[in-house]
Amino acid sequence: MAHDHHDHDHEQEPPSDIALRVKALESLLIEKGLVDPAALDAIVDHYEHKVGPRNGARVVAKAWSDQAYLERLRADATAAIAELGFTGRQGEHMIAVENTPTTHNLVVCTLCSCYPWPVLGLPPVWYKSAPYRARAVIDPRGVLADFGTELPDDVEVSVWDSTAEVRYLVIPERPAGTEGLSEAELADLVTRDGMIGTARL
Repeated sequence: MAHDHHDHDHEQEPPSDIALRVKALESLLIEKGLVDPAALDAIVDHYEHKVGPRNGARVVAKAWSDQAYLERLRADATAAIAELGFTGRQGEHMIAVENTPTTHNLVVCTLCSCYPWPVLGLPPVWYKSAPYRARAVIDPRGVLADFGTELPDDVEVSVWDSTAEVRYLVIPERPAGTEGLSEAELADLVTRDGMIGTARL
């Protein structure tokens, strides 16, 4: 898959001081038998791929199926997301941006890795990488192509810069032919990358 290749490219960068310290601490805890590496991997996987993104997918599915909720999400995303029980650090100031047939939204944090944890879980490695942070601003279509997302020329790409003050959630376009699906079934269609904007769904 295209974004796996994208991940691999960024793994060649030298790790940051913090990453090295975390790795050293993790190695020490494993060596002393205080942490099971498999359990650690399972916890990270749980938050990165299951808990967080599932929360965001529920927000998207409700926005797709409940016009009144969508209006509340547009007016005050933080409060609308909190209605579903998703609150906490890194999710205090949320803005929802909607993809349309003529606009595609892409989220980046150009300074570090600000990310809406309550709705998306842990940020992926590539989101925190310097190449993604730089290229998403100067060449967003190139970044999207790296992820296998090709957009027609008449679709405008809007790039949103997450900060400590505000974080963004992309609401993908609802797929055609899904009118009869329940909210749970709709949520199953939504991906983490779709809510960052590197994918259509």
